[in-house]
Amino acid sequence: MSFAVEIEQEDEGRWIAEASDLSGVMVYGQRRDEALARVQALTLRVLADRLENAEPIPKMTGIFSVVA
Repeated sequence: MSFAVEIEQEDEGRWIAEASDLSGVMVYGQRRDEALARVQALTLRVLADRLENAEPIPKMTGIFSVVA
């Protein structure tokens, strides 16, 4: 499994990116690359937190695939 990242530009110009497979992993950025970097970093933080707390994480074959 890799995490699908949905990314789009909002009407006012900022970018929103979400890793929809992990609840609550959604970020904003002024640029597309900024939003993408932020969502990837947050995804890794969430996974690390789950590992540290012995919570299950999805089986992964890759980490990210960017959609759109």
